[in-house]
Amino acid sequence: MSERSDPLLAGVDGLVVTLDAGVLTARFDRPEVFNAVSGQMMLALADLLESVPARDDVRVVVLTGTGAAFCTGADISGDGAHERFDVRAMDVTNRVVRAVVSCDRPVLAAVNGIAAGVGCSVALAADLVVAAASSSYLLAFTRIGFMPDGGASATVAASIGRARAMRMALLAEPLSAQEAYDAGLVSHLASDDDFPDLVATLARRLAAGPPLALAATKKAVNAATLLPLEDALERERTGQSVLMRTADVAEGMAAFSERRRPTFRGE
Repeated sequence: MSERSDPLLAGVDGLVVTLDAGVLTARFDRPEVFNAVSGQMMLALADLLESVPARDDVRVVVLTGTGAAFCTGADISGDGAHERFDVRAMDVTNRVVRAVVSCDRPVLAAVNGIAAGVGCSVALAADLVVAAASSSYLLAFTRIGFMPDGGASATVAASIGRARAMRMALLAEPLSAQEAYDAGLVSHLASDDDFPDLVATLARRLAAGPPLALAATKKAVNAATLLPLEDALERERTGQSVLMRTADVAEGMAAFSERRRPTFRGE
C-alpha cells in the first residue's frame, strides 16, 4: 500500500501525519491559531494512536507542532464557545491520553513551542518529552474557570511532585523550558537550533531499539508511576462536566474571546 492510499496517513485539516523509516509523526498544523485543536483533530489523533499497535511498520510515534506552538489546547475562540464545548470533548481527549500511555510503542513529544491546556496534557503523557529552549508549559485551565484535564492531575504530580503540580495547576503559572527540565517535567532540553536534530536522533534510536524490551519497559514504568491515571481521568471528566455548566466557565470563555480579564463569582 502506498503512503498516499494508506488511511493511517490521511489526517484531517490541522493534523499532518507522516511515516518514515518506522517513525510515525503527527503534527498539529494550525499555526495561525497556535495549533489550537478542534474536536475533529482530536478525534483523528485518537483514531491514529489507537491504530498503532496493529501496525508492523510503526516503531515510534512523534507528536509535534508547526510554528511557535506545540498546541495551545482546545479552540475556544469565537462566539458561543461555551455552548459548543461539552463532555464529548473530554471523552475524545481521554481517548488520546489513554492511547499515548497504553501504546506499546514509545511516544515522543517534540515540544517546539508553547504547550498549553490540553496541549500540555497530551505532551506530558508522552514517554519522552523533548523541549526546545523557546518552549513553555502551561496548565491554563483555571484561567477560564476549568480544572486541568487530559490526565494532567496525575502526570504532572507524578513528574514534579504535589507542591509544584499545585502551583502549576492552581495559579496557571507557565514553566519555561529550562524550569520544566530542572523540575523533571520534561526528559530532554535543546537549543532551538539543536532541537530538530535531537528529536530525529532520539526517534531513530527508538525505532532501531528492541521493540519488545521497549514495550515492557514502558509498561513497567507506567505501572509504577501512573497507577492513578485512570481514576484521574474519570475524576477530571466528572469535575469538568460540572464546571461546564457554570457561569464562571461562560464568563471565562467570553473573557478569553474578548481579550479581557474574567470576573469569577463562584456561580
